[in-house]
Amino acid sequence: MLGVIKNSLFGSVETWPWQVLSKGDKEEVSYEERACEGGKFATVEVTDKPVDEALREAMPKVVKYVGGTNDKGIGMGMTVPISFAVFPGEDGSLQKKLKVWFRIPNQFQSNPPVPSDDSVKIEEREGITVYSTQFGGYAKEADYIAHAAQLRTALEGTATYRSDIYFCTGYDPPMKPYGRRNEVWLVKT
Repeated sequence: MLGVIKNSLFGSVETWPWQVLSKGDKEEVSYEERACEGGKFATVEVTDKPVDEALREAMPKVVKYVGGTNDKGIGMGMTVPISFAVFPGEDGSLQKKLKVWFRIPNQFQSNPPVPSDDSVKIEEREGITVYSTQFGGYAKEADYIAHAAQLRTALEGTATYRSDIYFCTGYDPPMKPYGRRNEVWLVKT
């Protein structure tokens, strides 16, 4: 586990492969349209808890799996971003359901270690195309909701995307105080 933290702070971190298809700027919101590769992901789902609380429960499980709490005892290293799916209600607030998605590093894609924790699942995910906007700071549920609303407004009339789900992403370990990168991804339909 210490190795995962050290690598994420000082080492190279593998980035989830994607291709930027286009860039846009509207109403002070910059965004990209990206085609993100699919692959195998370690996932943890938490229900019946607010997003921030659910994240505090799910993230350590994923980090422990990646750090070596698996059948091979292998620390795999980090990939970024770590994303989590949220499910908005009609009023824009988020339901008490969250699913963390961690893309397994390329060298383990064909044969990922089996998680020791039964709540961590390995799932195959198809590639997706998303509209992404970036922001800084220590992101909380309210930040993701606000940035998702801004991105929806910027895309109004020019793009179609799913309204039942979106992804919140983070690129930095919790102990990185400055230059933090977060994003909201709306899934193109």
